[in-house]
Amino acid sequence: MTANASTANLSVLRQFHALTKPRVIQLIVFCALIGMVLAVPGVPTFPQIGLAAIACAGIYLVAGAAAAFNCIVEKGIDAKMKRTAWRPTARGELSDTQTLIFSALLCVAGSAILYVWVNPLTMWLTFATFVGYAVVYTVILKPLTPQNIVIGGASGAMPPVLGWAAMTGDVGPEALILFLIIFLWTPPHFWALALYRVEDYRKSGLPMLPVTHGSEFTRLQILLYTIILAAACVFPFVYGMSSWLYLVVALGLSAGFCWYAVRLLRNYSDELARATFRFSLIHLSVLFAALLVDHYLL
Repeated sequence: MTANASTANLSVLRQFHALTKPRVIQLIVFCALIGMVLAVPGVPTFPQIGLAAIACAGIYLVAGAAAAFNCIVEKGIDAKMKRTAWRPTARGELSDTQTLIFSALLCVAGSAILYVWVNPLTMWLTFATFVGYAVVYTVILKPLTPQNIVIGGASGAMPPVLGWAAMTGDVGPEALILFLIIFLWTPPHFWALALYRVEDYRKSGLPMLPVTHGSEFTRLQILLYTIILAAACVFPFVYGMSSWLYLVVALGLSAGFCWYAVRLLRNYSDELARATFRFSLIHLSVLFAALLVDHYLL
């Protein structure tokens, strides 16, 4: 194989890898892993660690399949938006057939891993999440209603439930609390992004909230959701899932998110919207990390 052919093959592999939206998938697997850890009292055994690793691999593959399928459906929209125009499907570097086969292979492989080596419940929940994101959200809700991210956020909130089911074979109240936190976190997180990308969404024709209802209304919704989210973030402590360590971190993060939302409502700027979006990522990551630390230390 010549050096040029080797470079070309590497480039194609990178294109397929890009279809899986790696940064998004990393957050999904992290949230699923938190669900797995919290489902196991105390320090996990080696068999439990092995089970968690297999479950993470299966969830990663199915989530990657959903992301690739999303790239097919939205290639026309992606091509119009600066944030997504680089994607291989939007640039025409990978065909629909190639992407569809890649998505199907990932979905089948991930589902088989979960069914055979984890449990059928986790496989079916993960597959339902695939359908919810790739079909219900991407194909139906996203082009239909400005509430798309609220309703479709249910799919994005599923990872901790998948993790919990992988380790226990059922879905407990604790998993539903984690689901609720991510479900309420998603709208303010995404709308902060949509505010400073509003012209991209306007060009794409998607009915995102800043396009259909304006900036001020969107910023008010962000503030309202961050307040409700702050209340939901206390639930793990109230239910007895966590101790004071988690509560202190959760209250601090919630105060920070609300502070950003208030500033955003009172004095908007694209720079502040970007900062709010970045803080939302910190909020969820540190919140779940605090749950993890709290689980082992106290």
